Amino acid sequence: MIKSTRNEKPNIGFDLCPFIVIWEVTQSCDLACLHCRADARTCRDPRELTTYQGRGLIDDITGFGSPLLVLTGGDPLKREDIYELITCGVEKGLRTTVSPSVTPLLTDGSILKLKKAGISRMAVSLDGSTPLVHDSFRGVHGSFRRTVEVLSLCALEGIPIQINTTVTKYNIGDFDSIAKLISGFSPVLWSVFFLVPTGRGRAADSVSALEYEEAFAKMYELSKVMPYDIKSTEAPHYRRFAAQARVRESRAGKRPAAAYGGKRDAIGRAPRGINDGKGFVFVSHTGEVYPSGFLPLSGGNVKNESIVDIYRYSPLFREIRDYDRLKGKCGACEFKNICGGSRARAYALTGDCMESEPFCVYVPKGYEAGTSGRESACEAEI
Repeated sequence: MIKSTRNEKPNIGFDLCPFIVIWEVTQSCDLACLHCRADARTCRDPRELTTYQGRGLIDDITGFGSPLLVLTGGDPLKREDIYELITCGVEKGLRTTVSPSVTPLLTDGSILKLKKAGISRMAVSLDGSTPLVHDSFRGVHGSFRRTVEVLSLCALEGIPIQINTTVTKYNIGDFDSIAKLISGFSPVLWSVFFLVPTGRGRAADSVSALEYEEAFAKMYELSKVMPYDIKSTEAPHYRRFAAQARVRESRAGKRPAAAYGGKRDAIGRAPRGINDGKGFVFVSHTGEVYPSGFLPLSGGNVKNESIVDIYRYSPLFREIRDYDRLKGKCGACEFKNICGGSRARAYALTGDCMESEPFCVYVPKGYEAGTSGRESACEAEI
């Protein structure tokens, strides 16, 4: 693994250091999820990073300081060395988490081994409040039942839990019931993913822009009462919605919801909103470095370049962090510096990662379609 030879100090902002590094350790998985970003298959790819290369990558990641390291897939448990890789991350001082698939590999014993290896958190997907909804997502009968068992065991063992839910047209009507169900497992975080049509995910499975706003409203109200934090993934315009809501409530003399609150663990939350390539970096199973796992544009490969140098200096990452280069509504938006739109969704639906967020209803004041919005941003009116 190539180490960076440049000498910037770590933790100097998202232009130099991400808050989160996700490594897709494999694309192999025994589920058949209809929205799978990785288009996962059962067999492992021989081009995967080896154990030696993976340990080198983890060592190189420490050049950022101590970002959150997430080992994901596919299913990380398809790798026999996953416990060794977790231990390596922990020994290097990284807050190391894992996102396993709920398959027969995720036994009670393997959960306890993950705990012993030192994970700071385990992320589990739950896409419905009933077997009918969840199992249709996962493509495996019985997935819901086992997911509930896994969440219950993690709560019993004191393993901090993050629950991931991907919002599509198939479960948008189940949103409130999912939120109520997961509160019984004492998670620290509910990460609400909004579908990006890549891999097996299809644009036809997405909810509408208006339904995004309706989901945002529910997330905001739930954030006031639920005993866990709530965040959006690939929907940074939730931050715009929340900012508007807080100002409206403040002006009305009401107490607005905090930016985030609820239960905490050793990981914490980013000090400000992250976005594709801006506070966030993704390493594929073959070592390609992407701004997001949903944005298949590579800035380089860790087999022959340092992840630190790729993140900091590659033209792709530098461009995607430069919000003065945003086009259309996003370029003109007064909220662009707290939002920025999903660069992955823009790319998936327009072929240009700097185009406007396709599923945002907000129209900046004075914006006219066809203008670039790069000359000046509108004064905030929230």
